[in-house]
Amino acid sequence: MQQSETALTAQLEARGWPGRPLTEEPLAADVLNSRWLAGTDEYDLLEEDVLTLAWLDKHGLDTGAAVADVRRHLREARSALAATVADPSDTAALNRILDRGRIRLSLDAEGAVETPEVADPARYAAWMCARDLARVMTEAPGRVRKCANPPCVLHFVDTSRKGERRWCSMALCGNRAKAQRHRTRHHAAT
Repeated sequence: MQQSETALTAQLEARGWPGRPLTEEPLAADVLNSRWLAGTDEYDLLEEDVLTLAWLDKHGLDTGAAVADVRRHLREARSALAATVADPSDTAALNRILDRGRIRLSLDAEGAVETPEVADPARYAAWMCARDLARVMTEAPGRVRKCANPPCVLHFVDTSRKGERRWCSMALCGNRAKAQRHRTRHHAAT
């Protein structure tokens, strides 16, 4: 059963970690954002068993497989997803992950039922993340992006009408970029 972000937030607070940004993104972006920066410090939910399990629980992806194996496959998926977002023609690693599973389609009284099938339960979460990126990139081509602020590592799905969103958050990175442009113009004028 899917849990809320609350259990994961409690684990972060217990460690004195800052809150996670962009927690309402689709699964593919959320695994990309399982690593983030706060100031100059980097945080990674895929570093510790308990944090990885809390993230899996949040998404209803805990299969009971050995968490070290799940974490290794999730890190592999995170790298593959980041490579594909950076260059949509760079799909080799993502396709290797997708090759490890499939969707079994069946029909019941209410309509079509899609059941994910992955031979190795430790690969299930990674496969679901890769599948979600493929879905989002198909439904919204070019809308999965890395934040335009170079030091920022966050990703988002641009749901704006014009598709021109550049920042993970205007309040964080957007305002920083505006302030930097202002300082640059001000120094150039003096």
